[in-house]
Amino acid sequence: MGAFDVAIEWLGTQPVVVLNDSARGRRVRIARHGACVLGIEAAVGGARVELADGYRDAAEVTARPGSRFAVLAPFANRVADARYRFEGTGYDLMPGATGAARASRHGFVRDAGFIVGALDADEHAASVLLATHIPPQAGYPFALDLAVRYALAAEGLTLEATLRNVGNRVAPAFAGWHPYFRLGGDALPSWELTIPAACVIRTDADHIPLAGEAAYQPLAQAPALDFRQPRAVGALELNHTYADLQADADGRVRTRLRDPASGLGIAVWQERGVLLAYTGDTLERGARRSLALEPMESLPDAFNRPDCAQAIRLEPGAARTFRCGVEIDTP
Repeated sequence: MGAFDVAIEWLGTQPVVVLNDSARGRRVRIARHGACVLGIEAAVGGARVELADGYRDAAEVTARPGSRFAVLAPFANRVADARYRFEGTGYDLMPGATGAARASRHGFVRDAGFIVGALDADEHAASVLLATHIPPQAGYPFALDLAVRYALAAEGLTLEATLRNVGNRVAPAFAGWHPYFRLGGDALPSWELTIPAACVIRTDADHIPLAGEAAYQPLAQAPALDFRQPRAVGALELNHTYADLQADADGRVRTRLRDPASGLGIAVWQERGVLLAYTGDTLERGARRSLALEPMESLPDAFNRPDCAQAIRLEPGAARTFRCGVEIDTP
């Protein structure tokens, strides 16, 4: 047997895929329901440290509080008033709903029962492929297939989300990921955050980006939100999207989180898009005990933004893959 292996376990009645890296003492648990990560364990100084603030039990997997580690598709974050226009036609994602009930967030697959496809392990990685179908529904008369591949390798965990338009009309579609990370304790204010972005997105009171260029605020004009150099999160309440991300030489954009006390760190990476940072202040369970670092292929409310129209357009028969993940840096 090599360093990597894959197995199936159970959380109550929920099947869970387990990816193991025995050489480095790392273990990733993924629920079939929603294809969400439940845990990311790493060996640090002879102890096992949990890096993921995921769902704790089968009841939470079903109730999905906080959308912890949710795969977001066919849109990420919010759609303003649950309405949008595409190709000249208006759509309502919540027909009949009024007032505060009109809140459409995070796509349609958080409750999807994914099919567990290929389970693979060799000397380089352990991986699983999960798949589901997004059927036409109220306000979204488009048909998509979604394939999610997780791979645990020496550097960490990779997620590949592939959306394929299996209908006969052009569809608006993009993907994202909603992970919450912790660094072995509850000392979020002391964790050092680095986000390689040039802009932060201005929003209204409902966290909908302002129209057009008004949404893009250079970080030089918002020093309280500027994490281009590592600094402690402190008491700052974050629920902000960062744009104009700067990639490293290998093409990956890395948002870094580090505990200066232990030296333990992670890097959330993505190939394109935007990054939303959220300190979890409104969570009912575990507020400010972890930090959500959410790679997204496009902006919140992208369905309503002309500047995002080309990026989210998916032709019939076409597919597009969004890649992101987390690298683990143990002291």
